[in-house]
This record gives sequence, C-alpha cells and structure tokens, in this order.
Amino acid sequence: MSSVDTNPFADPVDVNPFQDPSVTQLTNAPQGSLAEFNPFSETNAATTVPVTQLPGPSQPAVLQPSMEPTQPTPQLLLRQASKFLPTRFLTVSELSERQMLLGGDSILRDSYMRKLPKAVASAAQASLLRQQEELDRKAAELERKERELQSTVASLHVRENNWPPLPFWCPVKPCFYQDFSIEIPADYQRICKMLYYLWMLHSVTLFLNLLACLAWFLVDSSKGVDFGLSILWLIMFTPCAFLCWYRPIYKAFRSDNSFSFFVFFFIFFCQIVIYIIQLVGIPGLGDSGWIAALSTLKQDHLAVSVIMMVVAGFFTLCAVLSLFLLKRVHSLYRRTGASFQQAQEEFSQGIFSNRTFRSAASSAARGAFQGN
Repeated sequence: MSSVDTNPFADPVDVNPFQDPSVTQLTNAPQGSLAEFNPFSETNAATTVPVTQLPGPSQPAVLQPSMEPTQPTPQLLLRQASKFLPTRFLTVSELSERQMLLGGDSILRDSYMRKLPKAVASAAQASLLRQQEELDRKAAELERKERELQSTVASLHVRENNWPPLPFWCPVKPCFYQDFSIEIPADYQRICKMLYYLWMLHSVTLFLNLLACLAWFLVDSSKGVDFGLSILWLIMFTPCAFLCWYRPIYKAFRSDNSFSFFVFFFIFFCQIVIYIIQLVGIPGLGDSGWIAALSTLKQDHLAVSVIMMVVAGFFTLCAVLSLFLLKRVHSLYRRTGASFQQAQEEFSQGIFSNRTFRSAASSAARGAFQGN
C-alpha cells in the first residue's frame, strides 16, 4: 500500500535549498560584529568612532561686530580740504587758528565744521573751472595750429601752370602744369617722356606736311585742296593730340587712373589709324604720303618728290613708334592690375562729383518739372 500512497508526480527527493551545508555553515557562525545597534543605549557610546580632526591648532569661530559709520574727525576733514582750499590756509600764519580748531574750542570747531563742506565744494568747483578753461585754451590752440597746417599744405600744392612755356609778355598764359620729376613716379617717367617726344614729333611732322603740300601746290595748281587740308590738319591735330591722348596718359601715370588709361588706348589707336592713312598718302586728303610722293616723281618734280618722301618717312616713323609705345603702355597697364570695371567706377564717380554736371542735371530736371 505504501507504493499506492506515494505521489507519482512528486519529486523523488525533496530538496530544501536552505539545508545546503555551505548555507548552514554561514548561518550558524557567530555574529558578534553584527550585533543589533541601539543608538539610545549608553553601552554603545563607548564603541562609537570619534571623528578625526585635522592637524593644526583649531580656532573658534568669531563673529565680527558690526561697525557703524562714525563722523569724520576735524583732522580728516582738514586733510581732505587741503587738496582744494587755497594755499593761504596752510601757511604758518594760520597755524594758531588750526590749533584752535583741532583743540578744545568746540564752538569754533562746530561752526567751522558746518562751513567746511561748502568751502571744499566751492574750492573743488573752482579747480574744475580752471581745468576746463585750460582745456578750452589748449583746444583753441590746437585748432589754430591745424588751420595753419592746412593752409600751409594748400599753399604747397598750389602750383603755377608752366606749359606751354610762353614768354612773360605774352597775353596768353600757360594752361597746364607739367613736371615729370615731381608728378610722375620714377618707374613711368621714361615712357611718359617718350610719349611727350612722340607728340612733339607728331607736331613737327604735320608742319613738314604743310610745307610739302605747299611745294606740291606750287608745282601743281590743282593741289590747292591738299594744301588747305594740310593747314587744317596742323591746326586741329596738334592740340587735339595733346589733349586727347597725351594728357590722359600723363594723368593716368600721375594718379594711376584706370579711366584715363582706357581713354588713351581708344584715342591712341585712332591716332595710329590716322598715321597709317597719312603715310599711305591718298591724293586729295592733304597728306604727303608715299603714293602722293611717287605720283609727283612721275611728273618730273624731283625736289618736291624728295620733300614729300621725307614727310612720308616721318609719318611712317610716327606710326612705328606709336605701335611700340602702345605695346609698352599696355604692358605697364596690365602690371597695375586695373580693370574695365574699375574704370567704370572711376568714370561714374568723376561724373557725379563734377559740379558742372550736377548743376546742368539739376537745371534740366527743374526745367522738365516746370514743363510738366
């Protein structure tokens, strides 16, 4: 029956994990160190661990007593007032009065103590006023010196025109100031002088062209048109070349102006084209070029033909030198790093800062407004 009473679903051995030998050994060990601690028990007072103190002498915490502001003493007020009061108060003659104040005369001391702050304030105000006057005087002196310096600089920059070099008795005075050593940088002086010499060669060539056309007209009365045009070219091209391409390149080298460089390039290129037309010498244009000189040689006018060939050689020399100098100027211009955009900005700034242009624009706008 015992086999019937057994539970077939029960474990064959009922294992209690708390009956393990390792667990029972620990639980049965003496627990002296884990005794129950009662904080209110007197027996545990002796077993408490005292707090370790830091080495060095201990200082008790001391509360500083509050200090109420005290009234300034007469000695302190006199010491502070000595910075602003007149020096007569500090002389030897006032020694007895100071001793009375600092002594036991309470009535005099009280009255002086009432007047002393006002005296100190008035003395300080007077000192500030003196300092302000001194500053104003120095500012006026600096302003006067600045005006003198500006007038001196302005007088130094004012230069009398020296070109063209005319005699003093001439009613026409020079129109431009020109000095390569002062206005032109050292790197550009040589090329600028070469352009000036080219303009002089241009003027001489036009004058020789006039003489050649005159000789041609003397041997051939039908060449009066060429002689008249040669006079016109001399009168027109000589000043126009100076104003239209020499002065712009002079200004460009003087102030590194990109717009002046562009003006020079455009007009000087047109000048080279004119030189080519003149050296060719198409009859009827007033030029003593190669074609005109050779045509005169066929008419048995040897002297006139030689003169015209010399003029044609001068025109050829001007064209060659112009091409060479144009290339040199262009190379110098590229080294400066200028651009067409910079030239446009300089042109716009120059136009809008021109007083004549602004007055003309304002008058035109006013007229348009009144017309509407």
